[in-house]
Amino acid sequence: MHRVPNATQFTTLGPDDLVRLYAYPAHPDSPWLRVNFIASIDGAATVDGRSGALGGPADRAVFAILRDLADVILVGGGTARAENYGGARTDAHRRIRLHHHGLGGDPAGAPPPIAVVTARADIDPTGRLFTDTGRPPLILTTTSADAGRKQALTDAGAEVIEAGDDTVTAAAIRAALGARGLLRVLFEGGPTLFGDLLSAGFVDELCLTVSPLLVGGSSTRIAVGPSAAPTPMVMRHALLDDDGTVLTRWERGHGQG
Repeated sequence: MHRVPNATQFTTLGPDDLVRLYAYPAHPDSPWLRVNFIASIDGAATVDGRSGALGGPADRAVFAILRDLADVILVGGGTARAENYGGARTDAHRRIRLHHHGLGGDPAGAPPPIAVVTARADIDPTGRLFTDTGRPPLILTTTSADAGRKQALTDAGAEVIEAGDDTVTAAAIRAALGARGLLRVLFEGGPTLFGDLLSAGFVDELCLTVSPLLVGGSSTRIAVGPSAAPTPMVMRHALLDDDGTVLTRWERGHGQG
């Protein structure tokens, strides 16, 4: 019988075990890009345009741990709008403890900011990213984006970063986050931006939850792009929940990128 390497029963793990399993590399000196997605067993990344319907308790527990560990949460503008993003909700005590142990977190327990990539600065300055958050967002946009929209986002409290003339490239995203010391990067979507980051060779790891659902429909894959970018990955662990959910962590193969 084929055995999944490093497979562990999820129900035997506590929060500290999950922190150990999902900790970023110690003392990163440049941005480490972790991608977190969920997909059904037939490959659907969403149900009716949103990913939330695919998740269960195990996925939500890991989702929370990943946010607690991150310095910044990166998301594309389309995903931010479709999922109605607000600010991150994290465990303040855990964030302080993680910082104390050099594992990320924040000395005051503050949540990581949301960094939204939108070439046209197409984000509602009255939306939840501004009204339902403990930390203002970063908006990575372009010099050609409408000046009025950029000013409105700035006035609402965002840090607006011009990271390209007409497009926001993967290299510019990485440089902007690195310049601000945001090295533990958690990317939560969407598929087009994932494809761009993958093509640029900037994806260091993928945390993929496989939901025990058949969805059908016309949902997209977790990564899409104009050309293929085969990237060898190594499985670090697989966690198996009682309901059939499989939570995997994959790291880019040695010498890649």
